Amino acid sequence: MDSVETQLQTFYDKAITLATEYGSQFILALIVLIVGLWIIGKLSDVVRRYSIKGLPDETLAKFLTNIFEVVLKVLLVISVASMIGIETTSFIAILGAAGLAVGLALQGSLSNFAGGVMVLIFRPFKVGDYVGAQGLEGVVTDIGIFVTTFMTFDKRIIIVPNGPLANGNIINYTASDVRAVEISIGISYSDDIAKGKAAMEAVLKNDPRVLQDEGNVVAVVDLGSSSVDFLVRAFAKTDDYWDLYFDIRPALKAAVEEAGLTIPFPQRDIHMIQDSAQD
Repeated sequence: MDSVETQLQTFYDKAITLATEYGSQFILALIVLIVGLWIIGKLSDVVRRYSIKGLPDETLAKFLTNIFEVVLKVLLVISVASMIGIETTSFIAILGAAGLAVGLALQGSLSNFAGGVMVLIFRPFKVGDYVGAQGLEGVVTDIGIFVTTFMTFDKRIIIVPNGPLANGNIINYTASDVRAVEISIGISYSDDIAKGKAAMEAVLKNDPRVLQDEGNVVAVVDLGSSSVDFLVRAFAKTDDYWDLYFDIRPALKAAVEEAGLTIPFPQRDIHMIQDSAQD
């Protein structure tokens, strides 16, 4: 019985000693943890509010704010652990090794994340733009941190990783308010070139969608095997581009034919040489 009482007394004494030595540190660490979390919350709200105003994309602003908040919380936990006597050197080493392993395992995802950040910051395109990239063309319907979503004219949804997208060539067809419709059309060698040019220029002048002060072009660009080839370049507002693209071709054909000219099809002249020895 005396042995049990002695053991209990020893346990009680050790508990009192530990409480005396580490109690104040634990209470202080707990206070630091609570106050630190409160301060981090306030800082995150401020950063989130100003980043949403300062950055061009709200998604990127929220994502970067969350990273800022997580980093501060990790640093706070390490500081609190150090205050109560926990060795943090090995913990930091383990955390760094784990971060390296995760980084190597997620190389592709990290590349896509970096590409998404670049796209959202530099904004080579925005939602609603008609873009050509990575061998495809379509309307941008969503820009995420890791992928960008396109919709083609036939309503297919294409999801492209942001890594290759940010590192490749990007053609933004709708970034400018003005676009040019370019058409090649030929007339016969026997036709009057000046008459053909006048007929095509009249089509451009009479179409209200064609911008007359943008440097439209009607010019001979090639003497082909079957025709004299013209380049017709007509500038229009981007919103009118596709309507003009499909309408101007039949209009040019009709104008050329009304002027008495012909649009020849490919043809070859074959000369037969008769062998006089067989005669």
